[in-house]
Amino acid sequence: MIIFYDASCPLCNTEMQHLKDADTKHKIVLEDLNSHDFSARYPSVNKNKAMAILHAQLPTGEMIYGLDVTYQAWKTVGKYRWLKIFRLPIIRYFADGAYVFFAKHRQKISRLLMPNASCLNGQCTVNTKDKQ
Repeated sequence: MIIFYDASCPLCNTEMQHLKDADTKHKIVLEDLNSHDFSARYPSVNKNKAMAILHAQLPTGEMIYGLDVTYQAWKTVGKYRWLKIFRLPIIRYFADGAYVFFAKHRQKISRLLMPNASCLNGQCTVNTKDKQ
């Protein structure tokens, strides 16, 4: 599974790093949409659309989007089985709406929830040391 994500988003990058840490069988490849050669390597992925909503490509070549990516990724690494609740019909509708809101405002939400995050060259990290 290849996940196309925005590494300049502190929350997004943090989740992807946790996901990669849980991926002991190396089933997931993370691709930063901000990489200078992204469009050349993945010409079939519309970068603007992928920046608007999370995209992933399954090993079959099928593309999935939004919370389907999050659910499938964590399922692939054998974690967070409870996430399947967000794929139930009624809940899915509201969860997908909330995800679209989050995706649209991810930078502002990240700054609010992760004030110690710092980004350099499109890669974000979270400063865990206390400020003095």
